[in-house]
Amino acid sequence: MKGLDTTFFNLSTQKRPLSNGDLLLAEPFLNEAWFRRAVISLIDTDRNSGSTGVVLNNPMNYKLPEVLDGVNSDVDVPVFCGGPLSHDRLYFLHTLGPEIIPDGRLYAPGLYIGGDFDSAIAYVNEGYPYRGCIRFFIGYSGWEPGQLADEISRDVWAPGTSPADPALLLTASGDAMWQQVLRTLGPHYRSWQLIPADLHAN
Repeated sequence: MKGLDTTFFNLSTQKRPLSNGDLLLAEPFLNEAWFRRAVISLIDTDRNSGSTGVVLNNPMNYKLPEVLDGVNSDVDVPVFCGGPLSHDRLYFLHTLGPEIIPDGRLYAPGLYIGGDFDSAIAYVNEGYPYRGCIRFFIGYSGWEPGQLADEISRDVWAPGTSPADPALLLTASGDAMWQQVLRTLGPHYRSWQLIPADLHAN
């Protein structure tokens, strides 16, 4: 049928330069296993060396004691899939700061990557709260120079900023987190809210 309006899902937002700590929200039709309904926190972004980040909201079917020696068997901390690269490595983000986990790198306000691993394991072994405080990831996501800018220009990703409270990024997960971040992006992305997570349900 000719003459149908195809502009409903077209976006006219102005793209801005990315910064460390920015969020990337996957467009709702992106069906790659690693990035379906993904919310990514950008760890590093550089025009010359490319960008890296971790998918925040893709929980795996593992708890931390199942993937790491030295963790008490009763620790109920989930492990998330950070992306398709380096699945032989475990990463962690946290809001705990150097007083609890020394040597972490502050890459966004209130949000750290890495640090002294023994201190991180001691924290969870002692039973301290992990929601909003620390999250563990297997693998990460990465883009070659220019690749991410190209994908954003094609609306594969919607760029957003980290919330004022970084603990929110280490609390929610799954589609609920995608919806939560989507609501902060403004009216230009309102059409995305109408697309169900299960397209077969539409």
